[in-house]
Amino acid sequence: MEILDIQKEISGQSPLVFPISVSAKKSMSNNTILGALKRLGYHKRMTGHGFRALAMTTIKEKLGYRHEVVDRQLAHVSRSKIDQAYDRAQFLEERKVMMQDWADFIDRQAMIE
Repeated sequence: MEILDIQKEISGQSPLVFPISVSAKKSMSNNTILGALKRLGYHKRMTGHGFRALAMTTIKEKLGYRHEVVDRQLAHVSRSKIDQAYDRAQFLEERKVMMQDWADFIDRQAMIE
């Protein structure tokens, strides 16, 4: 939470954690993420969507969470107009627990290395 509080000071009153510098209402582009990964030495080894796929798979397989809960956390929108109209479940309480479990899992992996 401390890191998010610091980021909120940087991003101001934006509803986004990482808005672009010219508009607090728009999120950073995929190219921004790819550029950061390149500077970190992960060029052509990882992508922003790769991290999302890694999280989806690992949270489902290793932590046992349902697809729907992980899907909402990744802000996926159903392709079906009917599902979009009727299924507004957010699973917020389950997602809070899931994200803490995910953070704990990442910490455990860092200790193994």
